[in-house]
Parts: sequence; structure tokens; C-alpha cells
Amino acid sequence: MKQRASSAKLTSIRMREDNNTEYVGLEDGVSSKLQSFNKVSILPLVFLIFYEVSGGPFGVEDSVQAAGPLLTLLGFLVFPLIWSVPEALITAELGTMFPENGGYVVWVSSALGPYWGFQQGWMKWLSGVIDNALYPVLFLDYLKSGFPILADGIPRIIAVLVLTLALTYMNYRGMTIVGWVAILLGVFSLLPFLFMGLIAIPKLKPSRWLVLDLNNVDWGLYLNTLFWNLNYWDSISTLAGEVENSGRTLPKALFYALILVVLGYFFPLLVGTGAVPLDRELWSDGYFSDIAKILGGVWLRFWIEGASAQSNMGMFVAEMSSDSFQLLGMAERGMLPACFAKRSRYGTPLLGILFSASGVILLSWLSFQEIVAAENFLYCFGMIMEFIAFIRLRMEYPAASRPYKIPLGITGSILLCIPPSILILVVLAMASFKVMVLSLLAVVVGLVLEPCLRYSEKKGWFRFSVSSDLKDWDYNNHRPVEP
Repeated sequence: MKQRASSAKLTSIRMREDNNTEYVGLEDGVSSKLQSFNKVSILPLVFLIFYEVSGGPFGVEDSVQAAGPLLTLLGFLVFPLIWSVPEALITAELGTMFPENGGYVVWVSSALGPYWGFQQGWMKWLSGVIDNALYPVLFLDYLKSGFPILADGIPRIIAVLVLTLALTYMNYRGMTIVGWVAILLGVFSLLPFLFMGLIAIPKLKPSRWLVLDLNNVDWGLYLNTLFWNLNYWDSISTLAGEVENSGRTLPKALFYALILVVLGYFFPLLVGTGAVPLDRELWSDGYFSDIAKILGGVWLRFWIEGASAQSNMGMFVAEMSSDSFQLLGMAERGMLPACFAKRSRYGTPLLGILFSASGVILLSWLSFQEIVAAENFLYCFGMIMEFIAFIRLRMEYPAASRPYKIPLGITGSILLCIPPSILILVVLAMASFKVMVLSLLAVVVGLVLEPCLRYSEKKGWFRFSVSSDLKDWDYNNHRPVEP
């Protein structure tokens, strides 16, 4: 194991530049307590972000059914500018400002206080676990055509449990394994679409890309599909403490991953809509495998189906890593019992992994539509608090050290958050009554759970502690601690 160059403690180092702006610096010191484990380098980090957000073009087919080729292609070019770019930029700035595993929980805590930081952690963790419940189910859905016994009943339940446990064990073995598995799965998931694109060149008809029928657009399905396939950029922030030289690596990885995600959607859509006659009713989950058979034959169809199944595995391990390290980061900040901060011999948060895996198993009975709607609703609440935290930290602590800083002032930062905030309101408004009620009940649980944990701390039922290896922050006054 490499020695971890410990997390920094905030000091009152002040540097003056030509404009006499006063900056608060970070002083690095070596922690005697914090043992270091192998850190994640830039290439595995890029693919971890890729799987946190995307995992490939599987699941985008509904956008063509909802809006046709032209709006779909434009959507996957314009929507990243409205949502993905602002979220990735904010993640890069705040993730390097607070390079620890609490991620967005620490951002909100530092701006709004630990109570709201806990609410952020509860909603985002629950949203992530709900999202992760999809992947074992989808994996089996791609296998059941070859193995009908996995379609339902006891064999399917056993298969979900076995698959969840196997992928959970992979997370337990460490971030190095998870990172390189993400690379291998990512390459395997994208390669068949490159082959499909080469085979499709003689059959491409650009006029098919321009088909537009504004009188026949399902705007709800269209926007939900775009939103679900292009969010979760902030999830990687809960792994910031595991990243090698995060101040430089995290922003670069987010930039490369953004390019990979957009191309990973746009290129297959360009091929699928341009090489095959349009029948919007056929464009639903799994239609890319049918296109592959039309263009390349059965062998390419099997490759696409295998890639889709492997993609679900990649998304599971990436999401599990994010969720479990978030719980570790919250425990290091004293928001959860100290037992959540304990690591296995591989450097992984054992209790966080067990809790996240249990949540996945408990939620795997929900339908696909219910899972997506519920996770989107909770995710939107969390993003609103992140935008508020970003603006408040910019306004109240402009001198705090930011290894990466978005080149915008206060006004520009506010304007950056307006388009995605409007989108959030639209997504919330489109939710069904059932989803609203269930999601709001989940929010209420978080509002009650935090004071219950504080009461248990007062009574001594659980031990809570704040890691001495983290940047000090005065949560009561929402400001950096001066020595």
C-alpha cells in the first residue's frame, strides 16, 4: 500500500495577487492515522464516470419513439449543454475544493449546515440505491431470451441475489479492481457500435436524420429519457478521496468522460436512424440489437446484447462504489455512526457496501418505470441543494482554495444554474401522484432520521466521531476554521 499524502487542514495562509484578493490556502500534512490505499488514476476514473452517467446507448431508444430522429439527435447535442456541462463543472470545482469521500454531502454541509448536508446524503444515497436496483434486473432481461428459466419465479429471484452478491464482492475487493473492470466493460460495450457504424456506411441516408413531426411528440417520455441518460455527474464526487491527485485528475476525467458519454449516445443514434428505414413504434429498449441483426447479422446482434448485459454490470459496480463511499464520507464527518467509516483490508467501506447492497435487494421488486421516476424525483431535490450550495460558497467564501474554479463570477455562476434548475422543475412537475407521495415520504424519513441519530449520539447508543484527517470546517457558522 502506498502512504496516503493526507487530507489537508485548513490554515490561514494568505496570498495576495495583483488585485489584492485574499486567498485561503490548504496546507498538506501527512496523517499518522490515515493509511493509504491504491488511488484511482485518470483512465479508470473516466470509465467510472462513464458508468455513473451512461454505460452506453442502451436505453436511449425510447427518445426516437417519442420525438423522431431530428429532435433526438439535437437533444443529445443540446441537452448536455443545458444539464451535463453545468453539473460536471460544478462537480469539478466543489469536488476539488473538498477532495473527500463525502462529496456533495460536504458541499451542502459547508454551505447550509450539517442538518441539510445529512438530508442531501439521505436523498442522494437513496436515489443511487434505487437506481442500482435496476441493473441486476436488466442484466437478466437480456439473458432470458437464451435462458427462459430466468424470466420469472424462484430461479429469477435466486439469480438476482447471486448476481448482486457477486458484483458486491467485486466492490469489496477495492477501487483498483472496480476501476479496471469499468475500463474493460466500457471498451467491450462500445466496440460493437463502432463495427456497426463501419458496416452501416453504405446504407446511410442523411435525409432520415431530418425527419420531424412536431404534432406527434411525446414530450414527457422524450425529456425523461434525455434526463435519465445524462445525469449523475456529481456521483463521482463521493470518490474524490480515492482519486490520485484529485485537484488535477478529477476535472480532466470529467471533461474526457463528457466527450465519451455524448459520443457514446450520438454515434449509435446517428447510425441507427440513418441506416434503417424509420418505424418509430419499433424504437424501444433493445432495438439496437435488432438494428445490429439487420446490418451485420446474428453475430453482431449477440455482441450488442452481450455488451448491454455487461454494461449493466459496469453501472452496478460504479454506482455501488459511489453509494458506499458516500456513507463512509458521512461517517468521517460525524453524520453517521463511526462504524460506517471503517474500511476493509482492501480499503473499501465494508458497512457502506453491505447497506447499499441490502437496499438494492429490497428494491429490486419495483418496476422499471417506478424505479426511474422515484430516483429522478429524489435526485432533483438533491440537485437543487447542490446549486444553492455552489452559489452560497462562491458568494461567502470567494477566497477559499479551489484547485479548479469555473471561470465565471457570481453573476455568471447564477446564470449557469438557471437552465438546469428550470429543467428540474419541469421533471418534478411531470412526476405522477404516486411517485410524488412515495418520494415525499422518503424525504420526511430523512428529516426525522437526522435528529434521531443526534439523540442516539447524546444517549451514547452509537459512537460518532469526526476524522482528524479532513479539512476543518465550522458548520455552526458555515465558515472555514481559522487556526
